[in-house]
Amino acid sequence: MFKTRKVVIVGAGHVGSHVALALIQSGEADDIVLIDILKEKAIGQALDLDDCVSGSLCGKDVSIRAGSYEELHDADIMVMAFGRSRRPGETRLDMFDDSIKMANEVVSHLKQVDFRGIMISISNPADIICEYIRRQMDWQPSRCFCTGTSLETYRLLRVLSKATGYSRRSIHGFCMGEHGNSSFIVWSRIFIGGKPFLQLCRERPVLAEISLEDLQTQVKKAGDIEIDGKGCTEFGIANVAKMLISAIFHDQKLVWPCSTLLRGEYGQHDVAAGVPCVIGKNGVEEILEVELTDEEQAKFAASCDILRGFLDRAASLKF
Repeated sequence: MFKTRKVVIVGAGHVGSHVALALIQSGEADDIVLIDILKEKAIGQALDLDDCVSGSLCGKDVSIRAGSYEELHDADIMVMAFGRSRRPGETRLDMFDDSIKMANEVVSHLKQVDFRGIMISISNPADIICEYIRRQMDWQPSRCFCTGTSLETYRLLRVLSKATGYSRRSIHGFCMGEHGNSSFIVWSRIFIGGKPFLQLCRERPVLAEISLEDLQTQVKKAGDIEIDGKGCTEFGIANVAKMLISAIFHDQKLVWPCSTLLRGEYGQHDVAAGVPCVIGKNGVEEILEVELTDEEQAKFAASCDILRGFLDRAASLKF
């Protein structure tokens, strides 16, 4: 008997629907279920996505439909993609109040089912919402994580490739901290073809002209440009979710920056933040602690303080 790979997506908006599309086109899931508070929207999205299955590049049939939380009983992965789009001028943290209310609604449903799979959360503010739901459900940290600084890392590879001329595939690096304004590029851990990027900059005059501060600004502002221009972000983060789902289904032991509960790693406790993680069939199977400079350690601590403050605020709210 072959096991069906089942993914339930909570939220059938821009992000949730594109996660479903990415799974259909890649063939990474056999059974996809969309859940949305607007049931007719979930039905419509599922039908629209089902129309593309026949022409999908994956060359295989995929079941996609709208459903209810009862579908979680035998689901392998649940993707949290609920929430409204970020408005122009807003930070992700500005979405806190609205998102916590929505999270509580979702939790009320989760407590009625027996979900034993892995949760990947995207809903903003991502680090906070994921850890808040995990605490409310008392789930193991290894099976609950969010995409964290994945999108910042994608953007880092893009802007660094454009600045240096090297292929994105030859650049290895990542961002850490909050999925938001306090995230930062870990410059000391960026390598191009195995060579430290900062060393390469010292050796090559043309690269020495690159402003690290400007590149950091480009990474941080990319989301704002997308929000101002089109009202949402959807394609990049959907691809991140698909990549992480693939890592789980194929037990890839993928090393990638995701947000998960820290219990002493990097000197931090009781907070979830973006750090290099090993992603496999059991979810977050390991947190990799890489050596940071003093400046980078201070930036990470400051980012964790911001996130910890919002988690404390969430815990104190009365509904």
